[in-house]
Amino acid sequence: MKSENTPFEGGPMDGRVLPVLVGPTGHPPKTYEIPVPDPDGGPPTVLVYRRVPAGYSKRLGLQTGWKYEWDPTGERRRLKWPWSKPTPPAPEG
Repeated sequence: MKSENTPFEGGPMDGRVLPVLVGPTGHPPKTYEIPVPDPDGGPPTVLVYRRVPAGYSKRLGLQTGWKYEWDPTGERRRLKWPWSKPTPPAPEG
């Protein structure tokens, strides 16, 4: 398996660079989840990072790579199909 050194920004992993496995297209996964064990033996906390472009070249404007940014909400995004119904808004109060 091929891996790519990918920087992480924000959250507890800020400034670290980890080798992340890339897929058949050569891109790392869109989300990267890191389980952090609870010291009291409870369920682990999951840190969620989202893949974003690392930058663009000056001359042609091509993308230079990927990096991960911390998502403090930690929500899992689902695929949105055109035929699926929108989710109803949460009740207030």
